Amino acid sequence: MDNDVIGIIGCGAMGSALAKGMIKAGCIEPSLLYLYDLDKGRMIQLAEELNANTADKPADFIPLCKHIFIAVKPQDTEGLLYAIKPFVQPDQVYISIAAGITISFIESCLSSGTKVIRLMPNTPCLIGEGTIALSTGDAVTDEERREVEHLLKSIGLTMRLPEKLMDAATGLSGTGPAYVYLFIETMIDAGVSVGIRRDVAAKMVVQNVIGAARMLETNAQHPAELRNIVTSPAGTTSSALLVLEESGFRSCLIKAVREATRRSEELRLG
Repeated sequence: MDNDVIGIIGCGAMGSALAKGMIKAGCIEPSLLYLYDLDKGRMIQLAEELNANTADKPADFIPLCKHIFIAVKPQDTEGLLYAIKPFVQPDQVYISIAAGITISFIESCLSSGTKVIRLMPNTPCLIGEGTIALSTGDAVTDEERREVEHLLKSIGLTMRLPEKLMDAATGLSGTGPAYVYLFIETMIDAGVSVGIRRDVAAKMVVQNVIGAARMLETNAQHPAELRNIVTSPAGTTSSALLVLEESGFRSCLIKAVREATRRSEELRLG
């Protein structure tokens, strides 16, 4: 086993984003990356794009790797885990992005004492701007966790959470981009309704979201403080915010996050 060799099982959207991000950021040399996917065409296409290695079966690459990312669909995870169990080595770290698959379930499928890290990423990871919730199993050391966080920095911001909050992270962050897209879509429609051309409204709204987010990112002020700066007494903003409050904007969003969290708990395996 080489401490610098990485394996990625699953070359779909998130597995591809991880591979591309790590190589682009210089976290790994392409020659040290192994890809494996049952869809051979997809695997070969990604490998050729990145100059990475492919594998025909788990036995060909897992014994070589220190870090193995499991980026398959949740329903395919259990079968995969039992298939790779014979090749697990004590010092390897298995990193799963399968939603709803708990660390204890992964550990039960693999050898006793296997080092397991669980992630909950979101789709902006595809452009290197994601949020990744991270939980570690008891066998993972702090140094090993930091190594994985270093690899993940290429695709987004990593936040450490106890595993009991992974369903909440799913409801808030994993599902979060959908809330933002719906907000943007609705704002664009609102712009059209007051006479602004759709393509112009789209540019204005997207830039509003980018600008507001960057102000929060670079400013120590609470969101409410920044909102108050925009809100003049008896002005247009205060009138608009009153409508949102009366329509239950806050409570609807909170209920949505809570419902997504509840549904994630229902789908949990392990």
